[in-house]
Amino acid sequence: MPQFYYKGRSVDSGLSVDGYIDATDENSAAGQLMNRGVAPITINESVKGGDDTKLAFGERRPNLSDLALFARQMHTLTKAGVPITRAINGLIQTARNAYLIRAMKDMVTNLESGRDLSNSLARHPDIFSGLFVNIINVGEQSGHLEQSFLQIAKHLEKEKVNRNRIKAATRYPKIVLAAITIAAAVINILVIPAFSSTFTRLGSDLPLPTQILVASSHFFMTYWAYMIAVIVLLMFGGDSYLKTKQGRCTWDRLKLKTPILGDIILRTTLGRFTHSFAMSLRAGIPLVQALSMVSKTLDNSYIEKHINAMKSSIERGETLTKTATATGIFTPLVLQMLAVGEETGNVDEMMDEVAEYYEQEVDYDLNFVGDAIEPILLIIIGGMVLILALGVFLPMWEMSSVALGNT
Repeated sequence: MPQFYYKGRSVDSGLSVDGYIDATDENSAAGQLMNRGVAPITINESVKGGDDTKLAFGERRPNLSDLALFARQMHTLTKAGVPITRAINGLIQTARNAYLIRAMKDMVTNLESGRDLSNSLARHPDIFSGLFVNIINVGEQSGHLEQSFLQIAKHLEKEKVNRNRIKAATRYPKIVLAAITIAAAVINILVIPAFSSTFTRLGSDLPLPTQILVASSHFFMTYWAYMIAVIVLLMFGGDSYLKTKQGRCTWDRLKLKTPILGDIILRTTLGRFTHSFAMSLRAGIPLVQALSMVSKTLDNSYIEKHINAMKSSIERGETLTKTATATGIFTPLVLQMLAVGEETGNVDEMMDEVAEYYEQEVDYDLNFVGDAIEPILLIIIGGMVLILALGVFLPMWEMSSVALGNT
């Protein structure tokens, strides 16, 4: 979605404000600004949004834990009645992330020049998402800023838990596959060459498992430099392809098609979406704008594409349930709950129920994912051990038979 840079005046205070906003066109941007209580003066499409701050050497961008702590501390300070500028200055003294500290200093400068907090946050889109900025804007407009910070802190903490779920689900297979790869390399480099000279002296036809081992070892030892070059080229080529829009979408789609883990990743991502969507609706953010903001926080361009398709259909006048059905990514139970939410006017509550449903399903599956993957990995390891054992011992048995026959 395009991003627009705007200048305007606050309807309540009359102060000059500026910032960045996501919208489909200038008219949509103007409508969103009016809903925020800002009378737009100029609206121009921007290629880059926010402050063009670059990482210095040794710096890292704030992660979810840093942002959750920032939101939690701001909730405590604003609830205690501490002025915003003073609160941020206090956090600058205790924060550990240098990149976030620089952003907070810039926020203080903008607050002191008359900008509101949401616009000051919007100048740093690489740190604060559109969802974060809009929730804060709603809190400023309603006079419940401390509740907005609490809402964001809980959301970010839940987001971290959900991401850790995906990492936990994929950690075990990654470790085992890495061990299998290392074992295969050691066998081809050290084990098979030690036996190959003995095998060749037999003079007779070698058993098939032994032929496979000798051929693979010979290929590995002869063409190892080319294999490394191909792997490096594939890594660089794959990385370049994944940086493209199409490449990222294809990779994200393939992750969802992965046996066993793909379904867990899908439901975890949809749980994050429904939770974020419910929070946005509860904060009073318009439906289409909420879909646009939440889709960017999912870290999956394939699902983001489906969510954006929902947004386009809703703008044409279709119902939320119908557009969600058309995506093909929601379960029938979820669609039924969504339909009930539209009928009763409690979509946010139904989305919270959906998020809880997905989280319970994922928790249940993660408890058994190891049991489901372990037999597959054992079969792979067992097959490698079997080929190795047969390849090494069958010729030895033949040598023993020949020796016994000669005696």
